Amino acid sequence: MARVGLYGGSFDPIHWGHLLPVLAAKERHGLDRVIYLPTAEPPHKRDQRFAPASVRFAMVELALLEHADLMVSDFEMLREVCYTVETLEHFRRELPGDQLFLLIGFDSWLELGDWHRFAELPQLAEILVMARGNRGGGEVPEVLQQAVRDGRVHFVEGPEIGLASRDLRRAWAAGEAPNAGQAPPLVLDYLRKYGLYR
Repeated sequence: MARVGLYGGSFDPIHWGHLLPVLAAKERHGLDRVIYLPTAEPPHKRDQRFAPASVRFAMVELALLEHADLMVSDFEMLREVCYTVETLEHFRRELPGDQLFLLIGFDSWLELGDWHRFAELPQLAEILVMARGNRGGGEVPEVLQQAVRDGRVHFVEGPEIGLASRDLRRAWAAGEAPNAGQAPPLVLDYLRKYGLYR
């Protein structure tokens, strides 16, 4: 039985903050692989414009090339709107003998009570919250607190990266040159080649 992590997001663009905490969580919880799931249009960000899904998928693929145990799936990208609970149900069917882990950031943990059918998430997969040293500042519904007590939710300390896709897009649009401290080299090459976010 493999231990498989699932990590969704817009990845607009993918950067070190999407990679280093995941690698830390993978190591600490003995995951065999992690599947990245770029979304076509996140249900909770419908008022935000994104780079084309195919472009974001390509950047994720480039970012993960050096990591044999990190891969990308187009499952969510091919659906106009896809809820996390539906993704977990899909992979439960596709990988019936494997143990699933949902990886999310701490901000998403605090908002999880607003997600579609959120109470079912801990039943479908264990949740790894990449806390980056921060576990305070908000409350979650009782059903999620119970999942913590039941051992279905784990807080994973990881590196504090201090990057946000939103801030990178703004900086690059203002003329700042992408640099190696922000994203993997192949992603930076892709950004420069196509002049993204300028």
